[in-house]
Amino acid sequence: MIDKTVASADEAVADIADGASLAVGGFGLSGVPIVLIDAISRGSATGLHVASNNCGTDGWGLGILLEQHRIARVVASYIGENKEFGRQYLAGELEVELTPQGTLAERMRAAGSGIPAFYTPAGVGTWVADGEMPWRYAADGSVAVTSPPKEVREFDVDGRRVPFVLELSLVCDFGLVRAAKGDRHGNLVFHRSARNFNPLAAMAGRTTIAEVEELVEPGEIDPDEVHVPGIFVHRVVELTGEQVTTKHIEKRTTREA
Repeated sequence: MIDKTVASADEAVADIADGASLAVGGFGLSGVPIVLIDAISRGSATGLHVASNNCGTDGWGLGILLEQHRIARVVASYIGENKEFGRQYLAGELEVELTPQGTLAERMRAAGSGIPAFYTPAGVGTWVADGEMPWRYAADGSVAVTSPPKEVREFDVDGRRVPFVLELSLVCDFGLVRAAKGDRHGNLVFHRSARNFNPLAAMAGRTTIAEVEELVEPGEIDPDEVHVPGIFVHRVVELTGEQVTTKHIEKRTTREA
């Protein structure tokens, strides 16, 4: 039996080096591999390149690594309400490649499927395709680095010519994900909305590390319930009870009794 379990999160991320690229699961604060991120924050790796739907919030998730100035580049679909993320980007301390959300998801999926590139209509006629999107600002507020133009090609769709932009797959050195359940072979199950970008991040990493809330033995997960098969997962970290229950709510909304 191939037992992929690792004793601790610190051990699981120990070989993440300076300049490594990370595909990180999560959407807002749902399904974020916070224990693995915390372990990275206790290490020394810096100059990290991150691909994730967003970059956490101030003081939580990837926001922790941002505040430590450990991230050099981010590929994300939005900045959200992370004030430090926006500040670093506008101050020229961080390079940011904003990408349509569906395109980002497909770039990760393509990476795990052996597809080097694909065409999509998303972004045609905008800076996404034409280039000149600000990737990095200078300290004086001017644009220092812009995105390059991408190949645009027309295809026949329902009897008419439609333009599509070429997007490259997004292979990363490591994938970091959080699952509700996993076995020692690395088969993973996600709970509801925490499924979000997690399966895609698992596929995009050359080495994928999963933190799991419940560790079970091989055979205990019905094959039809598996969201990510173990072939994509290389290390599994079982969370403690405290780690499982420590979760933040991005926006707490209540109603009057």
